[in-house]
Order: sequence, then structure tokens, then C-alpha cells
Amino acid sequence: MTSLTSTPRVPIPANGVDYRGKVVLAPMVRSGELPSRLLALKYGADLVWGPETVDRSLIGASRRVNPRNGTIEFTRTPSNGGRPDKPAQESILYRIDPVREKGKLIFQIGTATPEYAVEASKMVAGDVAGIDVNSGCPKPFSTSGGMGAALLRDPDRLVSILEALVRDVGKPYEIGISVKIRILDTPEKTESLVTRLVATGITGLTVHCRTTPMRPRERAIRDQLRMVATICRNAGVACVMNGDVTSRDQALALMEEYGADGAMIATAAEQNPSCFRSGAEGGLLPFTEVCHAYLQSCIEAENRFGNSKYLLNIMIPGKNREASKAKMAKNYYDYCRYLQYDDLLPAALKADEILNLSDKSVFQKEEGGDKRSKAVQNAIENNESARAASGASRTKQTSPSVSGAGPIRTNSIPTPTQKPTPEENGVDVSVPAPQAQKQELAA
Repeated sequence: MTSLTSTPRVPIPANGVDYRGKVVLAPMVRSGELPSRLLALKYGADLVWGPETVDRSLIGASRRVNPRNGTIEFTRTPSNGGRPDKPAQESILYRIDPVREKGKLIFQIGTATPEYAVEASKMVAGDVAGIDVNSGCPKPFSTSGGMGAALLRDPDRLVSILEALVRDVGKPYEIGISVKIRILDTPEKTESLVTRLVATGITGLTVHCRTTPMRPRERAIRDQLRMVATICRNAGVACVMNGDVTSRDQALALMEEYGADGAMIATAAEQNPSCFRSGAEGGLLPFTEVCHAYLQSCIEAENRFGNSKYLLNIMIPGKNREASKAKMAKNYYDYCRYLQYDDLLPAALKADEILNLSDKSVFQKEEGGDKRSKAVQNAIENNESARAASGASRTKQTSPSVSGAGPIRTNSIPTPTQKPTPEENGVDVSVPAPQAQKQELAA
């Protein structure tokens, strides 16, 4: 066996990250938005992958800093302009917390061409620690465009995409390029593909231990994992395993058993992101505590309510009576009332106003017009975060904002030390930042 000291390693770029020894949040559509990633990091995830973002959706988008919470947002307005009675609304494609996600966020891209992959990746390369190519998604919306698992049937195209990203994005921005695949029908086919991929200059390869036709309910197949890990190790590339990993302790045990360098947790993190806590740290937390932290992150990030509700429906146990009540929620205020998170009510009201959800509350209808409940009034009077949200003075400094009203913050998640805003540093936040501004914008 080759000794560890003589095992080759692909150099980790200055602004990149080594996947070895890491237990990470897997890329999941709808489940990998900013609040979910922040919660995974809060509970111990070493790295987080964002949801797959299609290259063409990002090309031409605008980059800005949210003046209320300091998050970086990539936005675009539909080209059709909407209707006279309903103007087109700007959509937020991707959000990044430049403080809490610094050095820990991997951007996953859906692509089928080297040119589009490079153009889109340059939009975000200055704000993330790595670019990961999705070549494992089996869903038709991805494969029909030649992306995702379709790339496994076209290894020449996949290799050309990775080589272009390494050359034109990874090296100039000094970040790592990686790829996520699925196992193929036979070990020989998988071996041939992996051998080609690790020679492209990538720093990491994630293998989902299922074939393309398999679905999440089917048990992961790990009989090819050791072989994939060996090929990666011999090439100096980190190998991350994915498939039926449910906790940090299990992840570490599987890494040891199969020789993988890292492990991804997916659906278990949807249900309860405290799965990143080790048994020694107490393991899983009650859903009430986790949902409180998740709602707080959603409110702070001004996350799209439909996305937040989707995750809450997964996180709240179906047989719990709160679950049936919470399904009626029409905004963040409703959720906080149903779940009795009175300390979050003032910030929820503010978020609902920003997101144009204020007039949709179930409780407003029950209580008549805009009348606020006694619980809200008590929270405003007694909670310091509530006083800040309602306009009263606050003694504790919050996270940096660019302009306008202060960020939506509550006290249970530590707030980063205030740093100069992009405008104070002379940065134009309306266009993508060049590589040279990376450190300033990530601060």
C-alpha cells in the first residue's frame, strides 16, 4: 500500500478548499437555499453545496448587495416585461452570505457546454470557494438539455467542460473545480470515466452511489466506492461519497470503511440539519428548536416564503399537531404564531412587509384587519430584537448593512463583526465583482 506521505495531491488553490476530512451538505434543488446552508453550518457542516444553478439562467444576471442584511444577491428581470396590470417582478437566482459562508460555499452549476459553463462561473467565482459541475442529476429538466446525468453518456463533453473551467476559472480566480457523478452500470465503465475525469485538473470528485435510473428510495450501492476512491487518491484528487449518509458519525465511519476522503449528507439534512452534530455533541435536536433556527434564518435572509414552507413541511413531523396547523400559514407571521415563536414575531412582520405578504395572514383575518395580537405587543415591548425591528433604540451592534433600514436580525444566531460596506470600499455592487475585490466583498 502506498504511504500517505508519498500519495500525490492536486494543489489546493489559495482561495479554494480541501474536501478531505469533510462532512458536507449535498447540493439539493429547493432544499439548498441560503437558510438551509446557514443552518447546516450552524450545526457543524464543514462545507455546503448550493442548489444546481443552470448556466444560462445566471449569464446576464445582476449582482448586488442587499442593504438590509448584507447578503449578495444575483438577480434578473424577465425579458417579457410582464403585463400593464402586473409588471414583471425581479427574481433572485442565488443568495450568498459573504461572512458566514466565506470559504465554505461550493457553487454547483448545471451546464452542457464549456463556453456557457465558463461565462456563468465567472459571475460567482469571486464569491465562492469552488465550482462543482453537476453530471449526476437524472431528472428530465436537466438531462433533456444535455446537462446532469446526460454528461455521463458523453464523457468527451464532460472532460472539455472541466478542462475549460480549470483553465479559465479555477486558475485565474484561484478556486477549485470539482465534479459530481453517479456510478455507471459496470465497474469497468465507472473506472474508465473516473480515470479520465481526475486527469482534468479538478481538486475533488463526488460519487453518488446510485446509477442514473435509481431513485432516492432505492438503497445506495457502495461496491464501486472503494475503487473510485483509489483512483482519485492515486491522482491526488479528493473523493467524496454520497448516498444514504444520515449523520456525521455514520459519515466518518463510512469514510474509514471505504477509503473515501469526505461524505455528503442529503435528505437527512432536509429533515433535520442538526444531523451534522456528532453523538458526542448530543446528536439530533428536537424539531421545535431546529425549526425556530430555520425560521430565524429565513426571516433574516428574506427567503422566498414558498421555499421556506416547502422545507418546514419536511422538518415538522407529519403526525405532530403543529404540522396540520402550520400548513395553513400564509406568511412568516403565521408560522411564528402557529409554532409559538413569539420572539420572532416582530422580525417576521417586517419580513412579511418586505416580501409583500403582510395582507395574507390567517391571523389578520381572524383578528380583524391589521390588529396585532397581544403576543406581538408583548414581544415588541419586552424583546430587544423586537424593539430594534419596531424602530426603538438598540444597544448591541448588528451585522453590516449597505444602506437603508437595518438588517433583519434576532439574537440567537451570533452576528458577525461589522465591517465596511461595499459602497464604503468604493465597490459598485450592481455588476459582478472582479477577482481582485473578492476579499473585500467576502468580508
